[in-house]
Amino acid sequence: MVDMTWLQTVVLSVVQGLTEFLPISSSGHLLIVSRLCWDTDAGASFTAVSQLGTELAVLVYFAKDIWRVVLAWFAILFTGKYPAGLLKFSMDT
Repeated sequence: MVDMTWLQTVVLSVVQGLTEFLPISSSGHLLIVSRLCWDTDAGASFTAVSQLGTELAVLVYFAKDIWRVVLAWFAILFTGKYPAGLLKFSMDT
């Protein structure tokens, strides 16, 4: 277990949040920044928890959109009513 200061935690959390959506490894960014700044690795547990935090933040941010999509999917599934755009698309094919 690695003892981390609040500064390390905040800096690495910001790095995680900023690099999570880049098409390269955010875990690699955490390792690089951690080794450059503090000459140590943050550890797998910190990396895992910070990634879970990022995913939770995304779910909270998009909660209304996710809920709307889920409700629309169930409405289509159980009522058989398709939105006009889907109905037109299915007629064209």
